This record gives sequence, C-alpha cells and structure tokens, in this order.
Amino acid sequence: MLETLTSALTVVNQILNAGIAVTAFSLLLYSLTFNPKERAARILALLLGCLALVYGTDVMAGTAALQSEQQIWLRLQWAGISFVPAGYMHLSDALLAATGRPSRGRRKWVVRIGYLLSLVGFVFAALSNELVGPVDRLGPVAFLSAGRWFLVFAAYFGLALAFTGFNLWRAYKRCLTSVSRRRMRYLIFGAAAPFLGAYPFLSSGGSFVLQAPLLTWALLGVLNLLVAVQIVMMTYAVAYFGVSFPDRVVKSRLFQWLLRGPVVASTTLAVTVVIDRLGHRIGLENSRAVPLFMVGTILSLQYLITMIRPTVERWLFYGQDRNDVSRLHLLEERLLTTGDLRQYLEAILNAACDLTGAPSAFVAAVGEQGVELEVAVGPDDPLRDPLDSAPDLSSDNNRELPGFGPLFRWDRYWLAPLLASPTAELVGVLGLKLPAEDFEFEAETVEALALVRERAAVALTDRALQREVFAAVDRLVPQVEAVQRMRAAARYGGVQALTMPEASLPADADLVNLVREALGHYWGGPRLTKSPLLRLSVVREAVAAHDGNAVSALRATLRQAIDRVRPQGERRFTGEWMLYNILEMKFLEGRKVRDVAVRLAMSEADLYRKQKVAIETVARAMEEMEREARAAKPLAPRS
Repeated sequence: MLETLTSALTVVNQILNAGIAVTAFSLLLYSLTFNPKERAARILALLLGCLALVYGTDVMAGTAALQSEQQIWLRLQWAGISFVPAGYMHLSDALLAATGRPSRGRRKWVVRIGYLLSLVGFVFAALSNELVGPVDRLGPVAFLSAGRWFLVFAAYFGLALAFTGFNLWRAYKRCLTSVSRRRMRYLIFGAAAPFLGAYPFLSSGGSFVLQAPLLTWALLGVLNLLVAVQIVMMTYAVAYFGVSFPDRVVKSRLFQWLLRGPVVASTTLAVTVVIDRLGHRIGLENSRAVPLFMVGTILSLQYLITMIRPTVERWLFYGQDRNDVSRLHLLEERLLTTGDLRQYLEAILNAACDLTGAPSAFVAAVGEQGVELEVAVGPDDPLRDPLDSAPDLSSDNNRELPGFGPLFRWDRYWLAPLLASPTAELVGVLGLKLPAEDFEFEAETVEALALVRERAAVALTDRALQREVFAAVDRLVPQVEAVQRMRAAARYGGVQALTMPEASLPADADLVNLVREALGHYWGGPRLTKSPLLRLSVVREAVAAHDGNAVSALRATLRQAIDRVRPQGERRFTGEWMLYNILEMKFLEGRKVRDVAVRLAMSEADLYRKQKVAIETVARAMEEMEREARAAKPLAPRS
C-alpha cells in the first residue's frame, strides 16, 4: 500500500514539475511580450527562465534511461539554480528603485558581485564535483549529491535571500496606497517561489529523504503546488509596473494568457501521462488512446475557455464598470468599418442595377470636405473616368419619378439624393447609368428602388455618426493615456510621479522615427493618434485652437513644421523645392511613391533617399518649435 502511494505521489510530482516548467516559461513570454521596457519585468523574466530551466531539466533527467544522460541534465540544471540568488537581489533592487529609492551605487555593486558568484557556482557545478558530486537516487528520481563546497553555496543563497527580503520590506514600506501595498504583499509572498523551486533540497537533504520517501514526496507535492501559485502571484504583481493600461485590462490579459497557455498545456500533459500509465497497467503499451485523449483535451479546454471566459472576466475583473465595458464591447462588435460599408453599399448598388437595368452605379458621400466617392460597381468608374461636367440641378433634363422623387442628370448618370431621416439633410447621392433617356419603371420597381435608396442613406448616416465618435476618441485618447501613465507611475512612486516635470525631447534618432511614423499616418492611424509627439508642449498649446482635438493639433503642428521647410517664393519643381515637394505630395496629398517619382522626374530609390532627408529636416523643425514653445512658457515655481 505504501509503495503504491509513493509511486502515485512520484507520478503526481513529475506532472507538477512539467506543469511548473510550462507555467514559468509561459509567464516569461508574457512578461517579455506585454511589458518588455520595464526593468522589474525583465528581471522577473530572468527568474522565471531559471525556474523553467530547473523544472524542465528535472523532467528530462527523470525520463532519461542512462545515468550519463541524467548527469548531463542535472548539471545543466545548475545554470538555473546558481543564477536565482543574483536574480533575486537584482529584482529587489529594481522594485526598490520603482518605489522611488534608486541605488546610489552600493546595491548595484552587490548585484554585480552576485552575478559573478552565480557564474562561478555554475562553472563549479558543471565541470567538477566540488559543489555537487555524483548522481544519487530517490526511488525513480535522480539528483546530484552535495559536494564539499555545497554549504558555501547554501550560505550565499541564504545571504541573497536576506538581502532580497530586506529590500522588499523597504519597498513595501514606501508604498503609500492600499492597492500598491496589497500588490506588494502579493509580490513578497510570490517571491518565495524561486527559492522554494530552485533550491536543491534533495541534494542538501542527505539521508533523510532516502529514509522517508513517502513524506518527502508528499512535502515536495505541496511545495510544487505552492510554487505554481506563487509564480502566478509574482507575475501578477509585477504586471502592473510601468504599464498605463487600466487594471481590468492587465487582469483580463493575464487571466486569458494563463487559461490558454499553462492551464491547457499542463492539463493535456497530465491527461497524457495518466492515460499512458493506465495503458501500461492493463497491458496496452503505445495505445492509440493517448493521442486521441490529448487532442480531445486540447479541443475541449479551448471550447470551454471560449464559452466561459467573457462571463468570468466580467464578474471577476470589471466590478462596477461592467455596464461601461459592455457598451464598449458592443461598439467594437457592431462597428461599421470602411470595409463593411463598402461591402454593404456594393450590395445596394448591385440591387439597384438589377432593378433598373443600369450597367454601372455609384454612391458618393457629401460632407464638409465636399463629395467623396464611396463605392462604384460596373465597367464605368467616375473616379477612374472623370465626368465631363458638374451636375446641373436646373437643367430641363431633370426628371420627377412618381413615387420616388427627383432625379438629376449628370453627364452619363442620373443622380438620386440620399437624405438622412428625419432631418432630410443631404448625406450623399446615388448615381445610376440608365440605358435609355426615356426610361420608365413599374410601381413595384420604383418602390423597391426607394427602399434601396433609403438603406444607402441610413448606411451613410451611421458612418457619419461613427466618424464623430472616432473624432471624439481622437480627442480623448491622449488625455486618457496621460492620466493612465501618471496613475500607473503613482502606484508605487508616490507624489514624485505626479509632480514630475515635462519629459525631455526624444533623442534625435527617436524623434526622426516618431515624425516618420506620424507623417505616414498623417490622415489617420494609430501611429498618429497614439504618437508620443502628442505630449510635446507645442502640440499641447495648439489643442485649444483645434477644439480640444489633440490629433488635429499634432497634424497642424506637422504641417507647420513642413511649411518651415518650404523655400521662399512661388512653388517650383526645382532642386531647391525638392524636399518640400516630396513632403507635400507624399504625405499631405497622399500620392503613391510611383506617382511622386514620375512627377519629380527621379527614380523611386532616389525618392526614398530624398524622403529620408526631408523627414529629418521636418524633425529638426519640430525640435526648434518645441524649444521655442518651452522658452515662451513661464517657469513653474519649485516647492
């Protein structure tokens, strides 16, 4: 009975080891994916990498048949074990700095010495028996016995743990808000995971672990479960450092990452191992049931996660914001994008052509910028083949179609106005190229055509309303991002994070890249609406002149910088005007590279070279404008 229970606990611990390796590696990817610029997140990724290596090599050593192979894996394991103390100290230093207590040099030197000692420890463990000796066994599990220098390493590990604990306590005391203190407590509790998971207890346990295998495996099982919970809590706490996203976004993103990564992978691995062991027990080795259960588990878990995740997130993370978040999700799901509008209008035009027998048709929207062609069908395209004249609304060729309304003649087309209901405001026109001058339609056709026109008008009206929403979002996003950044910095940074002076100008190379990206999305796009250039003083001052729209202010500032590149006098196509002409045609007018190159009589390769110079010139102009804006701004009194 005891032997069976010990064997079962051994299998459970092997599954837990593999699960922790998967979880640690998954959380490592999470830290480097969503928060790569934060120092604490990068160091946490190092610690998680050490844990993944420790547990992964443990699994590989457990499945190796030859003792020589086991020894290779176990000595490689020390690459993770030996660097955990240094990573511990490094992380505590980063956390203390994040709370407003940067190192004055002493902590940095302690961390550097720690990494050097860790490297020496790994070299000793990999190449000699001084730190760890030959392979020993605890049932089916192999481990390296302790060498004569093992106690020195244990002392180094303990000192690193004490240094880390002291710094974490100092960081906790510096947290001012209840939320930051609670998350720092999570982090302190989770910080025990690298020690519990990486410290070689089997090597230091000596004869005890060999004499009480059942107790040892039970304790290791509890320890592994605790480590799995702790690394998640540790990652959760560090995930808030340096990010400007709302808390619900951070929680939801980590929750989904855990479900679709570690939970699915670990559960599939556990099912595979259990089915394989059961197959051996009943005499069905290499059973085809193993891959069948593996695939079934993956698909079932993915289906379950997809079905329950939105509801669980809504109740766990959104709290009192559930209604607001639901409206945002509804907007995202029902949003009529440009592609959706084109598809819908194409269907409307095809229906209008079928009803009237017209070979070609188009819909154009009417707005502040004039008439803009939205979509056309048929062999004729008004955008490709310009019409000979403007619409003549007073011409005798205009007709009144009974049951439909007026139709106006425009060259080869008959135009029907699209009116928004109930204001009767003109939002667009429907153009039909009818085959005959004296066309007549039956009453059913006219009624169907009126319905088609009404639906086209509704589509254009909805699109115009959505553009107003987008304009409001463009005005709102920069302010919201600024508040979120300050809120994120103030979590652990205290009052200094809210009273910091304006950020300095980006480095020259960064400023050029930011200007290039903003010009590339000059007429709309995330590289304009989310550009760090929105934080410049010259842009902030221009916001008031653009009805609070920060994106329009940035667009105007870029235009002003381009105007500084413009030479004096009347525009020409000479070498002196080359840079300005490139900027205006390529970015302000949005022409294609080939068209600009042909117009300026140069190759595309030469155009790209000149364009790079032009953007650098605009960046220098932006820098001059920013310096002028800051020089004209009165200095705030210092407390």
